[in-house]
Amino acid sequence: MACSTTTRTTTEGRVRREERRQGSLVVAGSGIQLLRQLTPEARDAVEGADRVFFLASDPATSEWVRSVSPGARSLGELYRPGPRRREIYAEMVEAILDAVRGGASVCALFYGHPGVYVAPSHEAVARARAEGYSARMLPGISAEDCLFADLGVDPANHGWQSFEATDFLLRGYEPDPAAALVLWQVDALGKLDASAGQEPGSLAVLAERLGELYPPEHELVFYLASTYPIADALVERLALAQLAGLAEAPAPTLYVPPARRRKIDPERARRLGLRS
Repeated sequence: MACSTTTRTTTEGRVRREERRQGSLVVAGSGIQLLRQLTPEARDAVEGADRVFFLASDPATSEWVRSVSPGARSLGELYRPGPRRREIYAEMVEAILDAVRGGASVCALFYGHPGVYVAPSHEAVARARAEGYSARMLPGISAEDCLFADLGVDPANHGWQSFEATDFLLRGYEPDPAAALVLWQVDALGKLDASAGQEPGSLAVLAERLGELYPPEHELVFYLASTYPIADALVERLALAQLAGLAEAPAPTLYVPPARRRKIDPERARRLGLRS
């Protein structure tokens, strides 16, 4: 295990020698739309790394990463039928950390924002730090950012509730119909492994739950951000009453607009010095 020695002066004036392990980790995001949403900070992280691991959603990003780092490894190769997703994520984390432990400066590049619905990125950073390595995560553009822009939604207007779709159903969350609701990974509803599609009948289960909160005519919006600059985002609107009849989700993200607007509490407004 390689180590470097540094010195630091404490507040008492004593000089303390510390050993810091060589090897470091930077987790970055490539955004959603090809390389157009890759930040300069993320680009620098990829170009400056000894080792690069990546999970891309399009061939162009994969080609660019390999042009910059010919030895880069695609974490997508670990996806396969059989193992649960959490088992595959654990393999991703180990692959990344093995390179860090070997003394390399490592960049792990994930599509979108590297910390939004990306379990292995958080795990890799946390474990690297726990083992004494320098590790940090850089912000990126997520599908949620694209949704705000494409659907013209401002979370400040009504509030914002965000859940992974399967978890939303399993844990019985009680969302507020007066606030916007977004459900992620609806296209993998009921699936714990890496296989494609959702469990048969799962949309009917989701429709039943949403029907407890919203009227049948309430509008739902299926959404998929565009990966390519020449293509528009996929936006499909339907009534809640139509959801149960779908064989599969048209897109991975489901946006549910607020059903009503909450009234202002006059007493709290008075105490805050606000006038109606």
